[in-house]
Amino acid sequence: MSLAGMLEKLYARRRFGIRPGVERVRLILERLGHPERSFRSIHVVGTNGKGSTSAFLASMLEAAGLSCALFTSPHLVNFSERFRINGLEPAPERLEALLDTVMAQAPAEATFFEIVTALAVLCFAEERAEVAVMEAGMGGRSDATAAIPAIMTVITPIALDHCDYLGSTLAQIAAEKTGIAEPETTVISARQPAEALEVIRSISEAGANRLIREGDDFHASWGSDGFLHYHGLCTELSNLASGLPGRYQAQNAAVAMAAAEAFAAAAGIPVPPHALVTGIRAAQWPGRMELIPGPPPLLLDGAHNPAGAAVLAEALGDYRYRRLLLVAGVMSDKDIPEMLAPLIGMIDRAYAVIPAVERALDDKALAGILESHGFRATACGSVANGVETARREAGKDDLIVVCGSLFTVGETKAWLAGQHFEGIRG
Repeated sequence: MSLAGMLEKLYARRRFGIRPGVERVRLILERLGHPERSFRSIHVVGTNGKGSTSAFLASMLEAAGLSCALFTSPHLVNFSERFRINGLEPAPERLEALLDTVMAQAPAEATFFEIVTALAVLCFAEERAEVAVMEAGMGGRSDATAAIPAIMTVITPIALDHCDYLGSTLAQIAAEKTGIAEPETTVISARQPAEALEVIRSISEAGANRLIREGDDFHASWGSDGFLHYHGLCTELSNLASGLPGRYQAQNAAVAMAAAEAFAAAAGIPVPPHALVTGIRAAQWPGRMELIPGPPPLLLDGAHNPAGAAVLAEALGDYRYRRLLLVAGVMSDKDIPEMLAPLIGMIDRAYAVIPAVERALDDKALAGILESHGFRATACGSVANGVETARREAGKDDLIVVCGSLFTVGETKAWLAGQHFEGIRG
């Protein structure tokens, strides 16, 4: 069976929805002979910045000479993007064989993301990875990735998101995220709201975890020269060039560098300063402040909640443009007014689109919401039509921002490249 055929069988598992818990993943891993035991793992959890932080960290570990795997979700365009070993995706025929093996061992009720997580573990073990950076789905202790023991947990900024599954308060969400940490391991946390930080501190104390906090133990800032300056656990680095654009990346880079420093102690494997410098510069993460040259230029960003929109609005201060045009496609379960509030007053015109996924909000409904909150909005139907319409109406000195969902960004990237878009949640 081809990879496309295997993926069709896998995608059918989405009918089970989201089922918190690790028992089914553990059963698959047991049947596979415990491939998770062949490499060290690092958990990355949080609400915003998980992907960028994971990309920075994996890049630094690779620069230190380690064979490093990276598991992320969802994918933007192609399923294989979720699995990288030293920056490379597995070949389709290899992924097909591994997926066939995992599907044969999966219980009938195993969910899509549980199988994908087990697939990542088997892939990384077969490719002889030494360390894997494992980005959680949306959760923590109940996330499928929690079935994989890790020597360290990284917590990016926590905000309200996926409240139906994680809890309606920051404290509840922080408890779910932090609960993934193994007892007596290191926890590295970005700056957090006070309510979340109190929970992280309490859970870390109960688990005898070493808690390393941004602000108290490390930090990074931009200098007037446009370079990043890092004050770390044992390292001071200046004039760092970031491979990922956006002023907000200072925090993600700092958390990743602290994690790389802490990994050296936790694993007994040195990560020298030059690896931090090289890794920060070489890091890549598509779909986050990704600039497609124009005219007019397109800026793709996966901002899909208020915190993400806020950092996008801040980052736009570094760009020069005459007018700012917005192509937005969102999921129907989002609080759209709250999500897009940081961009009100900045946008000259908006184009509402429908990403090709089942949870997408109708373009006319989105346009109506945008209009009621001060945006001049047009319903455009498909993502491609929205981008084309914005391009026709834009001047050469204007900037078009595409955001609202990673699915919107992924479909835009696929359309620009003439590729098939596989918009799959999870």
